[in-house]
Amino acid sequence: MKIAVDFDGTIVEHKYPEIGKEQLFAFETLKQLIKQKHQVILWTYRAGRELDEAVEYCRENGVEFFAVNKNFPEEYYDGSISRKIDADVYIDDRNLGGFPGWSAVWKMLNPSAEQENREMKAVKTADKSKKTRKGLFKR
Repeated sequence: MKIAVDFDGTIVEHKYPEIGKEQLFAFETLKQLIKQKHQVILWTYRAGRELDEAVEYCRENGVEFFAVNKNFPEEYYDGSISRKIDADVYIDDRNLGGFPGWSAVWKMLNPSAEQENREMKAVKTADKSKKTRKGLFKR
């Protein structure tokens, strides 16, 4: 999937033009999405020095984007193309309903992983209850 991700208010707290504090699980989630071979695009209002600072901040935290404010790395914006990013998913704090948090984003984008988590918890609980039960002669 192509995933467009906003910076201020999404990856970090909204402190523009400064860089806010990292949102909980932001970089962990982004790294996993990239590891899953999604094309993660930084999609932000920032430009110039502020954009460079945001990209460098993400790089320092282990996240390299497929593209930045472009559909693909080689794209050159000359005013003849739309500035809207062509993506399957947009992750932004300005979404209707606001930003749900990175844990919720992960669950939405990986529903089978969430189901596997529930199944593993059920198995562990079942194993634990088997171990704690005592037989008739062990009481």
